[in-house]
Amino acid sequence: MLIKQRVTGFTVIELVVALVVFGALLAVGLPVFNLWTQNSQVRGVAAAIQNGLQFAKAEAVRRNAQVRFQLTDRLDNNCAISTAGNNWVVSFDDPTSACGANLLNEAFPVSDTTNNPAPRIIQTKPAAEGGGRVSVTADRAVAIFNGFGRLAPVAPATAAQALSIDVDAQNGDGDCSTAGTAKCLRVVVTIGGQIRTCDPTLPTGDPQRC
Repeated sequence: MLIKQRVTGFTVIELVVALVVFGALLAVGLPVFNLWTQNSQVRGVAAAIQNGLQFAKAEAVRRNAQVRFQLTDRLDNNCAISTAGNNWVVSFDDPTSACGANLLNEAFPVSDTTNNPAPRIIQTKPAAEGGGRVSVTADRAVAIFNGFGRLAPVAPATAAQALSIDVDAQNGDGDCSTAGTAKCLRVVVTIGGQIRTCDPTLPTGDPQRC
């Protein structure tokens, strides 16, 4: 007695239909995933910048001295302070062309410039940790906090000025002046030293709006 075995599998038509459905789902889902990734990177960079500013402020109060926060284009000894820099450096002195210097040696006083030569860097943060598809646009690349946690004047200004840093996706318009597809966030520092991240594109009355 012969036993017939049923051969299971997919027909060519079934495979074609499955591929078409998969392609349609991919076409719909990929842009959403890319947008989610961009928004996550924007939030990550904005949070990193806010944390850097808060750290600089806390160090200024703790040490009762002026501490600088700078956006830089890179973190080596060819660095320059830049209003479009994703990296940041917290230091006592201008770190231009010295962002790769050793961190402050806490075993010696800050005033010991032999063992702690300029720029006396306290902490740095590379842009790569936040995301590569994000642009930064600041109205000023340097914030100096004094021992009271307030903003101090940044030369050549004679008085302290508030600071605003826009963090946008690289395919955005470069700032948060208009609403775009991707998230755009603004980190704001008042003259009094208050630091917050907000979204200027949200409707009026929203507590998260700038």
